[in-house]
Amino acid sequence: MSVDSIEAAATPTDSSKLPVSSGQTTIAAIATPLGRGGVGIIRLSGAKAYAIACQLTGKSAFTPRLASFCRFYQTAGGVIDEGLVLYFKGPHSFTGEDVIELQGHGGIILQNQLLARVFELGAKQASAGEFSYRAFDNDKLDLVQAEAIADAIDATSAAAASSAIRSLSGEFSNKINQLLEQLIHLRLHVEAAIDFPDEEDVDFLSDGVIQNKLEQTQEQIQQVLATAKQGQLLRDGIHVVLAGRPNAGKSSLLNRLAGQERAIVTEVAGTTRDTLQETVVLNGLTLHLTDTAGLRDTEDTVERIGIARARTAIKQADILLMVYDVTRDIEDNGTPLKLAEQLFDELPAAKRLLIIANKSDLLNESDSLSNAIDSNAATIISNLSTMQQLGYEQVNVSCETGAGIENLIEALCAKVGFHPPENSLIARTRHLDALRRTADYLVEAHEQLVVFQAGELVAESLRQAQRSLGEITGEFSADDLLGKIFGSFCIGK
Repeated sequence: MSVDSIEAAATPTDSSKLPVSSGQTTIAAIATPLGRGGVGIIRLSGAKAYAIACQLTGKSAFTPRLASFCRFYQTAGGVIDEGLVLYFKGPHSFTGEDVIELQGHGGIILQNQLLARVFELGAKQASAGEFSYRAFDNDKLDLVQAEAIADAIDATSAAAASSAIRSLSGEFSNKINQLLEQLIHLRLHVEAAIDFPDEEDVDFLSDGVIQNKLEQTQEQIQQVLATAKQGQLLRDGIHVVLAGRPNAGKSSLLNRLAGQERAIVTEVAGTTRDTLQETVVLNGLTLHLTDTAGLRDTEDTVERIGIARARTAIKQADILLMVYDVTRDIEDNGTPLKLAEQLFDELPAAKRLLIIANKSDLLNESDSLSNAIDSNAATIISNLSTMQQLGYEQVNVSCETGAGIENLIEALCAKVGFHPPENSLIARTRHLDALRRTADYLVEAHEQLVVFQAGELVAESLRQAQRSLGEITGEFSADDLLGKIFGSFCIGK
């Protein structure tokens, strides 16, 4: 049994690979990590789960939600293991079906033997995420909650774990559902205004009522989008690549940020020959750090391979930290921007480049890096005289003393728009995409309403907004809207 057999609680997104619909099969899988441990759990879900538990243990009945001590038997009557059986009768279970949990001893051999016996009795191997998919299919979870299960398991920080649990409890879904209700209500009024243009009590297109409600919804969408952006940063973190010339202090900076000696640091140029990854959490933000080989021309075959890998990592970085030695890396009449242009063959965009001036503790008080930058930046890009005007930022640090490291962390958080979370909710890229599309459709609806008074186009934009927003939880469809219409308006009177 491989680790892949353990249920991965992420809802499948490829419809061609979704599990079979609930009730057709009884599924089983090891629900705890394989290996030596005190307890190992096998979970079953489906119509045969209860009968399998009875056959496996020789018991005639189990009481729902009451733990029963049992022995688990082989076909010939030998004992595989002993432990607890928990029975959750559908629909009052995680999946909405009959669920059995077999809690035996941890250990690869015992768990695999017990799982094999469960398969003999009629269960099938669960596919990745199938328990969560069945919970979604049976309306026990929506898509956001199903995804939050995986996010809670994979959380890399306490803040991310807390946010995932809040999403699992339904806080994010509730916000989305409230907005969906508002959009549906808006559509109802617009549709009524279209269908009954002569009815005084439904003439909403010109009296400002719809406009006010639409603008309120737009503002709320932006608030949720801002929260979701923070949630995505909590969940995914950012990929930060440290790059620069040899011996600029990249590995020393990695060690400072990691709080331990992860990278080898020597005075010999070219010590780092390959990329080195480390994940750290600073101020609540997860940083996936990558140290790289120093960028230079070299005849050393191994070092050239390392530099090639460094350039690949640089292209893939969310944020690029260009580390340079203030005592030697800036040539006469040069600037950090010119150095960046030389190292990376072109000047990276300001939104993904943060310049790190290392060994700043060695500067004399009379030296002024900022003045040097301001006086030379015009040679890099015409009509602009300072690095700040170009949107680039430099942080002065000392990897030797630790000076400036806190400023660097704050600058990283500011660069990606992250602030220490208070009530953020975990979010994914697809959530942000759906919210952005929803916001765009609402802008269209507002224009059609205010500028053109085109009710049909307003209704269509609202329909598209509702559809985009509904993708987040998977709750609403065209049939749902019909039910709302007939349930709240007397259209046929």
